[in-house]
Amino acid sequence: MAVKTINVVQKEGYWNGIREAAAVLDDGGVVVFPTETVYGVAARVDRTDALQRLRDAKNRSPDKPFTIHIPRRSDAERYVPDLGSYAKRFVRKGWPGPLTLVMRTEAPKKTPIAANLDPAAVEAIYHDNTVGLRCPDDPVAADLLSETSGPVVAASANPHGHKAPRTAEEASRALNGTADLVLDGGAARYNKSSTIVRVDNNGYEVIREGVYDDRMLRGLLKLNILFVCTGNTCRSPMAAAIARHSVATKLGCDVGALGERDIEIDSAGTFARSGGPPSPQAVTVLDARGIDISHHGAKPLTTELIQRADHIFTMTASHREAIMRMEASAAERTTTLLADADLADPFGDTQEVYANCADRIEQAINERLTEEPL
Repeated sequence: MAVKTINVVQKEGYWNGIREAAAVLDDGGVVVFPTETVYGVAARVDRTDALQRLRDAKNRSPDKPFTIHIPRRSDAERYVPDLGSYAKRFVRKGWPGPLTLVMRTEAPKKTPIAANLDPAAVEAIYHDNTVGLRCPDDPVAADLLSETSGPVVAASANPHGHKAPRTAEEASRALNGTADLVLDGGAARYNKSSTIVRVDNNGYEVIREGVYDDRMLRGLLKLNILFVCTGNTCRSPMAAAIARHSVATKLGCDVGALGERDIEIDSAGTFARSGGPPSPQAVTVLDARGIDISHHGAKPLTTELIQRADHIFTMTASHREAIMRMEASAAERTTTLLADADLADPFGDTQEVYANCADRIEQAINERLTEEPL
């Protein structure tokens, strides 16, 4: 008997198709759906019969777990509440996208997702205290996962050893009636599987190569923070230096080792004169804190610096506006260092004013660091 296929490429009837597929999953069925890599076949992890059908379709033994698919990156902490710094960077920069993360949690039965599941479902999610998570970059997949009422596992829609399908037709043919419903969202974007990475607090290991190669993975891990003021001679270089010191202290390493941990902290000025020396008062104030900025050279703000930065902290709202004029796409990554006020320019003022400015910078940075995946 032919498996029902719903075309969700057209807007008309889109949500009816998504909700019908979600209902099939919730009722213990098996659904084929598109992702940005290849077509997948899914089941609810807490529906025992459906999970077994998925295993049969993939010829997969119980000791080889399936990957949990989630609609939003924020859902990761439901499965791994103790995300490490590297995992947080991959989640923030690699999702949604063709990246599967295998992560460890020490107490699977105490995770938020386990609270509403029976022990058998928890065991199906976690294998030796690890879980594989994927957040697809495909609207059909995201909407289907959002509409489904419980956790969903999925794999490529083909028997083991066969080529992963790029279209709904290929998936239907490969599974030969195994699924209850097929969502046809058009051809997959990449026609290549997701990259699978095992990640912990010490780094990562590529388990399976896919869309992302090692160069791309290193780029995802890179954390680039940029501080911006006007002349890049006092406020922003003080902020960058204090941030480097604070981050290194938090990580228990030397400032010079931050690069090895894929962390870059820089500064620039909207009207900086290239190579200009730092303010003498700024040098003295930071020297008293054991931080040397005497060799700092002012750097003009460029679109390249803006585009490279993961987070941009400006000293005033006007600096943020200047960045928006240069690169509007940086809006979500750019905020003032102080949450509720501008940081006044101490240029030409007393040593005491500089010291007070440095104090406010340090306090603000320490608050911001609690938000960053270091």
